[in-house]
Amino acid sequence: MTDLRTLRIPSHALTVLAGAVVVVSWASAFPAIRLAAPELGVVGLSLVRLLVAAVVLLALAPMTGVRLPARRDLPLVIACGVFGMAAYQVLLNWGELHVPAGTASIIVAAAPLVSIAIAAGVFGERLTIVKIAGSAVAIAGVALVSTARSDVSVTAAVWIVIAAAVVQGIYHPLTKPLLRRYTGLEVATYGMVVGVLLTVPFAGFAWHDMATADGSAWWSAVYLGVVPSALGFVMWGYTVARVPVATSTSLLYLVPAFAILIAYVWLGETPNPAELLGGIVVIAGVGSVTLGDRLLARIRRPQAPLPEPPVPEQVPILRHAEKRS
Repeated sequence: MTDLRTLRIPSHALTVLAGAVVVVSWASAFPAIRLAAPELGVVGLSLVRLLVAAVVLLALAPMTGVRLPARRDLPLVIACGVFGMAAYQVLLNWGELHVPAGTASIIVAAAPLVSIAIAAGVFGERLTIVKIAGSAVAIAGVALVSTARSDVSVTAAVWIVIAAAVVQGIYHPLTKPLLRRYTGLEVATYGMVVGVLLTVPFAGFAWHDMATADGSAWWSAVYLGVVPSALGFVMWGYTVARVPVATSTSLLYLVPAFAILIAYVWLGETPNPAELLGGIVVIAGVGSVTLGDRLLARIRRPQAPLPEPPVPEQVPILRHAEKRS
């Protein structure tokens, strides 16, 4: 019988498992929000999710080596909490009151476009033809998804989900300076705590909804805090530390597909063909924005010239000729 204490799991298998947990947990957040938001309310769900996630991450902090942020980094930490946690949670919860979970996941998948634009404008990163073309393709896909259920008009709820994608896109470049000095898990923990502090003052507006919410909504909110938020960020930090950035980023392209599947099983939501086509276009566009330049550079990279064949040794032949003469 195998002794579990002596069982050794290869590190690459653990990395693959961590990446799979990230994709499935983050994808499951969209149908869970769709289930809990109508009961707990927009602010109530945001508060419960952020609070549960912050408590779990702070409990893990001593074991994961999370440090306190330096005073000079507090403005960036607060900005990350504002955009990546508080604003994103509120806007996404609000939008999903009327937008299906799968549709919301596809729109949010376009958040890297905002990150690319900010990186170019603020950090001076170069915009290539590939990035511009990929952005245009992804925007066209978002437009197709956004109008798939609204007769070629973007509803207010869809605009709110688009706003959630925008603030999420702002969050990623804000973390860039922090990630030079802190781990991804530390930055996520700081953001969760700031998100709680920003949301607590509005708890009074959510008290009635929270008091009357049913058990399934509460379980969904706790699930959102423990699995997609806390566990998802822990596994994301583990994965990013062990694989190239291009590989870890490509994992996120799977999130909408799994979100649509989970929403179908959990909530019975069926995407229409236009949404599926738009989702493919969005993923293709965002994929070309983030990976296109790397792939193109690899294709264009000059190959090393083949080594010339060795010249046959002539000396022994000459010596043999000298002896004959």
